Amino acid sequence: MEPVLLIFSGLPGVGKTTIAKLMAEALRAVYLRADTIEQALRHGGVDEVGGLGYGVGYALATENLRLGRSVVADSVNPWPLTREAWRDAARRAGHIFVDVEVVCSDLVEHRRRVESRVSDVPGLVGPDWDAVVGRDYKEFVPAVDGRYLRVDTALSDLGFTLETLCAELGIHSGIER
Repeated sequence: MEPVLLIFSGLPGVGKTTIAKLMAEALRAVYLRADTIEQALRHGGVDEVGGLGYGVGYALATENLRLGRSVVADSVNPWPLTREAWRDAARRAGHIFVDVEVVCSDLVEHRRRVESRVSDVPGLVGPDWDAVVGRDYKEFVPAVDGRYLRVDTALSDLGFTLETLCAELGIHSGIER
């Protein structure tokens, strides 16, 4: 399979990190998570991270794609500006990208996930439910030169979701659940 940039987007608590990590494992891809990058910057003394974490992610994605490695990018990716910047990372490297928007249409389940999750990034405190539903998350508009997949984690289990994504990408997941 040619190197690809899988751009995972979605609100906190929808299941994007779980799916993105499994896809990175299935593809043996580089995994870039905005939360991890941003928290490392904070640990390094950067008080106002702003868009720095995303900027580091874009640069690392381009570099790894140029090295022939597929990349899985995991971030909320809430605005057209950030979505286009991830896409540009793939374009600069001369490789394709696939936008994967992850949603959870069951608001009760989504809230349960947000309120019960424990961060796996040391020092990172995730947003509460009010912050998640109040987030400025713009409607997703697919790029004309890429692929777009929308995954609703309220409608299927994790195994089915992973197999569906792998089938769409033409790969075998190879992951035992």
